[in-house]
Amino acid sequence: MEEKQQQPNNPLHGVKFVDILEFLVTNYGWKEMSLQVDINCFKKDPSIESSLKFLRRTPWAREKVAQLYLQSI
Repeated sequence: MEEKQQQPNNPLHGVKFVDILEFLVTNYGWKEMSLQVDINCFKKDPSIESSLKFLRRTPWAREKVAQLYLQSI
C-alpha cells in the first residue's frame, strides 16, 4: 500500500473548501467576501452550496478565495 504524500509547506493541505467557505462567512459575511473576491455567487442569493458549485468549476475564483482564507488565518 502506498503512503499518502505529505505536504508540510502547504497550509491548505487537508482543508476542505466547505470549511474554508464556512470560516470566511463566519468571519467576514457574504457582503465583505463579495468586496474581497468579486464573484456573483457571493453577491446574489449567496449560499455555501452555490458557491462550492461555482468554485469547483472556476479555478481563478477558487485561487482568490484560498488566498483570502490564507490571509485570514
